Amino acid sequence: MVAHKKKLAIITCCLDDWGGSEELWAKSVPELLKHGLSDITIYKNEINKQHPEFIKLTDTNIHLKELWPQNSLARTVYLKLTDLIYQFGAKLKITPYQPNRVASQLAKFLRKNRPDFAVISQGINFDGLAFAYECLKLKIPYIIVCHKAVDFYWPDQRDRDFMRETLLKAAKCLFVSKHNLKLTEEQFGIRLPNSSVVINPVKVEVHPQPYPEVSNGFKLACIGRLFVIDKGQDVLLRILDQPKWRARNISVSFIGKGPDQEGIMEMAKLLNVQNISFGGFNGDLNEIWKHHHALILPSRSEGLPLTIIEAMSLGRVSIVTNAGGNAEVLEEGETGFIGECNEKDFEEAMERAWQKRDGWELMGKKSAEYIRKTIPKKPEKIFADLINEAIKATD
Repeated sequence: MVAHKKKLAIITCCLDDWGGSEELWAKSVPELLKHGLSDITIYKNEINKQHPEFIKLTDTNIHLKELWPQNSLARTVYLKLTDLIYQFGAKLKITPYQPNRVASQLAKFLRKNRPDFAVISQGINFDGLAFAYECLKLKIPYIIVCHKAVDFYWPDQRDRDFMRETLLKAAKCLFVSKHNLKLTEEQFGIRLPNSSVVINPVKVEVHPQPYPEVSNGFKLACIGRLFVIDKGQDVLLRILDQPKWRARNISVSFIGKGPDQEGIMEMAKLLNVQNISFGGFNGDLNEIWKHHHALILPSRSEGLPLTIIEAMSLGRVSIVTNAGGNAEVLEEGETGFIGECNEKDFEEAMERAWQKRDGWELMGKKSAEYIRKTIPKKPEKIFADLINEAIKATD
């Protein structure tokens, strides 16, 4: 058991009010409290204290600290000037690593509060390493969690040295898929013997839903943030624009919100794609899968989307790209169909799926059985136990 006086800092890099990358640490809080970590502080750029998840946290006496909430011209100018000064100094080889403004603010808070351990929850595999580096300089042991790695988005050359050191000196580097771990090692040119794979909490139990009627056609659900650089909805629209897909009794529901919503809708209007619909996500997965026959994800980059695991848990087949850990939980032709994220290859995966559409119901049942056997029921407990073990190792 961890001593009751231990202080834990959880630093989340999510810039939205709440994001999928925050589910793991948030769900682990009750488990951490059981371990005796009663002094926990959440650090984030800006915190919407009216968000239901943050209300739940404050109700359990978790402290919240905003790092740099001001959305002002001064803030923008400061960041740009600092970056220009750093670039100039780096070119002259006179400027070593210089922390960004938010990381500097975090360091001030950490020096004042002096946690015994820190967890840095990243959106991608290096957007929080400046925070972790401050922990390293302050001799605060830390765990790094990476929720995504992007093949076409590499760390800046000027930051590689401090980032590499930060990864190697972490108590643990956790990734949500083997793909993300492998890609991170390749991007930094190092092996990470202190790494392992964790699973995010799943919102539904394994319980296959009744398969919908097909008399009115097949309905696919494309669930995810409307953000084409990651989720690739534009690829799917181009495929649906093809004459053969226009002629088939199939439709796609784009379920989610995001910064590219207007652009995606305007693209669909330009192409005059008729067999689609748009709707926000109210969180009721059972209701979604009551009316949809399959999941379709044309993603360009991923960690391991819970959307796939949730669809499989509820007995649905998945048509996805080979992004992130997607192919790590699906078997081609048995529980899903996998293609690369381009129109030609993904359309071929869709075609394979269409030709086997009479088998989707059985494939969905196989999917649920796979999840039942392989995915832990409480990944948040496993995560909390890892943190607890890492803390004890520092005593």
